[in-house]
Order: sequence, then C-alpha cells, then structure tokens
Amino acid sequence: MSKIITPYEQADTGKKQQVATMFNNISKKYDFLNHFLSFGIDKIWRKKAISMLKELKPQNILDVATGTGDFAFEAIRILNPQKITGVDISEGMLSIAQSKINDRGLSGRFEVQVGDSERLNFPDEVFDAVTVAFGVRNFENLEQGLRDICRVIRPGGQAVILEFSNPRKFPVKQFYSFYSKNLLPRIGKLFSKDSRAYRYLPESIAQFPDGSNFTNLLLEAGFKQAVCKPQTFGICTIYIGTK
Repeated sequence: MSKIITPYEQADTGKKQQVATMFNNISKKYDFLNHFLSFGIDKIWRKKAISMLKELKPQNILDVATGTGDFAFEAIRILNPQKITGVDISEGMLSIAQSKINDRGLSGRFEVQVGDSERLNFPDEVFDAVTVAFGVRNFENLEQGLRDICRVIRPGGQAVILEFSNPRKFPVKQFYSFYSKNLLPRIGKLFSKDSRAYRYLPESIAQFPDGSNFTNLLLEAGFKQAVCKPQTFGICTIYIGTK
C-alpha cells in the first residue's frame, strides 16, 4: 500500500496509537453504530464468516482485533469451541467486551487481553483458527500482521477475515460512495462526537487492497490456500486462508 491512512492528522503519532485512541473514543457507541450504519447486515456477515469454520471444528481460536467481542461471541454460538482468546489494542473496547463476557457467564471460555495484532504474544502454531472482523484494515503494517497471524495457526488451520471492500458495479458503487463519504461521517459525529473516526472509515476502505490483491497477500504471508467470497454486492468480503 502506497499511503498509510490514519484516523487523525497527527504527524508525531503512528497509526497504531491513533487507531487505539479512535476506538477508545467511540467504544461506548461502537456496537450501536455498527448495526445502525450497516442496517443490521453486519450481523449476517459475521454469521456467514464464522460458519466457514464449521468443517474445521476449531477448539482453540484467536480473535484478533476483537473489539467488543461480537465476532467471538458468534464463534462461541456457532462453533462451540473450548476456548477463545481475544486481542485488541483498545482498552476501551476490551472493557465493553469484558462486561459482555461477565454478563453472559463466559469467563471460562472467552478471555480478552490488550495486545498488538501485528506482534502477537503467543507461541508458533498454537491456534486451530484465527478470526478477524473489520480489523486488518487498521493494521499499521498489514503484511507483518498477516505473517504473524499465519505464524500462530497450526498446520491445516485457517484464518477467516471479514473486511469491508469496494463495490465495483453500478449503481451500488455510486450509492455506497455517496453514503460512506457524506452520510456516514455525519451520523457518526451525531452519536459518537468523533466525526473524524467515521471519515477515516471510507478512506481506509478505499485504499485497502481488497479481493485478489488481499488473497495474494495471504499467500505471501505463508498461507497455502486463500479464497475470497464477496458479500452484499461487494460491500464486504470474507477471506479464508488455509495454512
């Protein structure tokens, strides 16, 4: 990627720190805005992505950039693994995830911890699967992050990555561009008081190497196979990498 898109215009602060600040700022409204701004379709995307792991039947899962934990909770519901570990750079997001874990009585099965998604603090080949929902787009060094994800997966295991992409067909492309650049930041500012966070979203999507460009990065990172499955007219894509 030629240009690193950051949430805020702070030359003295790296993308990683800015992303952590951004999610801390919007953490209390994150779940509501996610569902509201996607018209609830994000729940369908998560369900479909997690279902891709049914055949693998993973028992030990790492959820990278876990945020408030929705992807991991979906994995628990659909896959019934023994253990899920969630890692995120934002303490604000993890605080909400932990509250959900406590409320649902899942502290024995779902553990969250602050961590760098690009330098995972785990041994090699320890997880059956790694999941990431709307997180890789925020990596400061995407290639490094993908290599580290591959490193912690056992041979034969899989990574399932859910990420926004750029629709290419008329009229979805034109509608999505207008919505994301004009309406989304205004709605985000109204509810979260951080309009820049929701201007960063379409900017980061626009520069993200989606589709075959991303599957190529997965192969370069060490995965033996990589496929992509576009969802909802290409607004979102599910990527599956097999080690």
